[in-house]
Formats: sequence, structure tokens, C-alpha cells
Amino acid sequence: MTQDPSPSEQTGVALCVDLDGTLLKSDLLYESLLALLSKQPLLLFLLPLWLLRGKAALKHEIASRVEVDATTLPYDERVVEALRETDARPRVLCTASNTKFAQQVATHLGVFDLVLASDDGVNLSGAAKAQALVERFGERGFDYMGNAGVDLSVWARARHAWVVNGSRGLAERAAKVGTVAEQLPPAAAGLKTWIKALRIHQWLKNLLVFLPLLASHRFLEPGAVIASALAFVAFGLCASGVYVLNDLLDLPSDRQHPRKRLRPFAAGRLPLLHGLFAAPLLTLAGLALALLASPWFALVLIGYYAMTLAYSLRLKRIVMVDVVLLAGLYTVRIIGGAAAIGTPLSFWLLAFSMFIFLSLAMLKRHAELSAILGTGRNKASGRGYAVEDLPLIQSLGAAAGYLAVLVFALYINSPESLALYDRPQVLWLICPLLLYWISRMWIISHRGAMDDDPVVFAVTDRVSQVVIALCGLLALGAIG
Repeated sequence: MTQDPSPSEQTGVALCVDLDGTLLKSDLLYESLLALLSKQPLLLFLLPLWLLRGKAALKHEIASRVEVDATTLPYDERVVEALRETDARPRVLCTASNTKFAQQVATHLGVFDLVLASDDGVNLSGAAKAQALVERFGERGFDYMGNAGVDLSVWARARHAWVVNGSRGLAERAAKVGTVAEQLPPAAAGLKTWIKALRIHQWLKNLLVFLPLLASHRFLEPGAVIASALAFVAFGLCASGVYVLNDLLDLPSDRQHPRKRLRPFAAGRLPLLHGLFAAPLLTLAGLALALLASPWFALVLIGYYAMTLAYSLRLKRIVMVDVVLLAGLYTVRIIGGAAAIGTPLSFWLLAFSMFIFLSLAMLKRHAELSAILGTGRNKASGRGYAVEDLPLIQSLGAAAGYLAVLVFALYINSPESLALYDRPQVLWLICPLLLYWISRMWIISHRGAMDDDPVVFAVTDRVSQVVIALCGLLALGAIG
């Protein structure tokens, strides 16, 4: 439970610091739990059995099975700076987290003289933590930095209380039981932070549900439009739930990525516990809305969620399986759009979408590897790709994009096209536009200027907007 200080122990009132939520803008119990479930999801069913033996035993069982990278954790720099400026008295890391992780954090920061933490028999929290500190430093013989209501029992026996990342109400309660020397308020995490966490901008991908509506020329039917709109929102809610879950499971790899490390959960701007509640609630809301659109659409959405869950837990780490599945997830949106309005699926639309989205999925991996290349690393964390795969991914992705254009060209003279369009020959003008757009996207990625998500880039890129608009106008012109 403890790491004794050096023989030249410093004198003075000890500065004792909590870890979760204070020194760290996260919670190592949830960090390690998510790391465990991302590796071995079936162990979820053992968690209640471990908890029956006590919270300390639960933390010990999890810590014995996973590793946490202390070098990438989101630290509160205000606390770290205060510790580094304090070298005339003992500095103590006193935490309810498991001793394995506490020791790793202390080793990484190199500012602590002593570590007190939970082991497999003692959960060092609340009154137990207060008693441990009093036994070592005496009543009022230490200052304590904490962030939660459970720390009130520690502040009651400390000389001074430091309220870190706590609410104003908590600071007032701390002042009633002790002397508050300092209050470090939490960083604001409002609506904008949640919008970023839910990736509302990614809802643009769900516009694909409208493709069957447009392709079947039913965009003037109010019922079909409403059903497609419901499908759009249902996919958005479900997708946001998946994005939150994916971000929670991807914390270690995201923190090693030059851009993804700024995501709200990876950066510690949102509590992990909030994400654990938000993910299932968003998914259930999406499924409830899907039932209003169509029972068949609800089944498609359930299939989409199962695919994304498999992707998040395991398949994203398998080379090429991940990009094929990503392409399939885009195509499922089109299948869902058809199910929502009760229109038959088009063979040509499915074939085109599979190839074009396989190209975009590979473009996504190419962009990620290009970003990693600039950091000097050789492998993508949490993925099965290496930097030397860049030329192969580029050739395969570009080929998939050109195959999509070939499918479209073959569709133009098909019986289905002749039945829907009065002047199908106009559609031939779309082919060079698509060839130009696909080639340009890959050149941008080759130059290292592609966004992590090519679909979002395409929707926000001015040239891509013009190409999409021209393709839409040509399709309308072909109708008659």
C-alpha cells in the first residue's frame, strides 16, 4: 500500500494529493475497466463477482489484467505545477486507485516522495484515507488536494484543504469541516464539448439514407420524406452512441494520435462515467425512433449497431477487415434508407456504394498513417497497419474508387437506368467528374492534407461540394 520515502526524508507539513479527478482529469478505475473490456469483453460478467469481494478486490483484479500508459494520461497541469514548485516538504500521492497504477504515475511524474494507494485488501478512500494520513503525519499534519464529496472526511482532519476541480457547493462544504486554502475550479465543459464528443458533424454521413429516396424518384412523397428523416435522426443518435463508446474504448490509442488526443474523453474534458451512461442512452433513443419509421428499418439499425460494436471491440485491429467493414457500414445506411421507405434495393446502388466507400475507408487509413509518419512512429496505435503500407493502401484504395466509376458507367445503359431516366446518356457526364474527384482526394491524402474522415472532408470541401452539386444537376437533367 505504501512506498516509503528516502532516508533523507523532508521535514514540514506534507502536501497530499488525490489522483482521480485531482491530479488526473480522469478516473483510473474507469480507465482500466474500459481497457479490460476492450481486450476481453466477456470479463464483463465477472465484474459483479469481483465486486462482491469489495471495491479493492475489484480494482486489484482489473489492474492485474491490464496496463495503463501513465505517460499519456490527461494530467491537470495546475496540480503538477504546484507539486513541482513544492520541494521543501514531503509530497504524497494518496489515492484510492490500485497501487500498481499509482506507482506508475508517481514514477512518470517524478515529484512524489511517498505513495499511498489501494491494494487487494484495502480501498484507500474517504475515512480509510484520512486515517492512513493521520497515522503517518498526525492530526492537522498535512494539507490535502481533493475533488469530491468523499474527500470531506480527509479535509476534516487536514491542516488545509485544496478543492481541485470541485463545484462551488463542494468548496462551501469543505469550508465547514476545515480550512480551504485554495480552490482550483474545473474547466468548463458545456454544450460545445458534448457536441464534439457526440460528433454531430459526423451525422453528415447519415445523409446516405436519403439516397434510396432520391434514386427511386420518390422525393415528392411526404410519407417517404418523413420516414427518411426519421431514419436520418435514428442513425444519428445510434451513431453518436457508438462514437462515444468507441472513444471510451480507444482512449490509449487516441492519446497517441496527434489530433485524436484532443477528443473530449481522451483529453479528460468529460468524465468517463458520463460517457458510460450516454452511450447506451443514445443508442436506445435511436432504436426507439427507428421503430416509428419502420420495423424493418429498426432491424437494419440493430444490425448496424452490432457491426459497429464488433468493429469497436475487435475488428478495427485486423488489417483489411476493418476497411471492408467500414465500407459495409456506409452501405448499411443506404440499406436502412430503403427499408425506411419500403423501396426495393438497387443492385447497382449497392455495388457502387460498396466500391466507393471501400475507397474512402482506405483513404481514411491512408490519412491516419500519413499523420503518424510526421510523428516519426512506424505503426498506428490500435490498428494493424504500418507506415510502409502506405503505397499499397493508396493503390488498393484508388483502384476501388475507379471500380465504383466503372459500375456507374455500366449502370447507365442498364434496363433499370432506361426505366428511370428519359435521357440516361446525360449521366455519362458524371463519370469524368467522379474520376476527377476520386483522383483529387487521393492526391490530397498523398500530400498529407486529408482530414481523418474523408466523408466529412468531402462534405465541407468547396471543390467536392461543387462536384456533388454538378452530379446532382446532371442526374436531374437526365430525368427529363
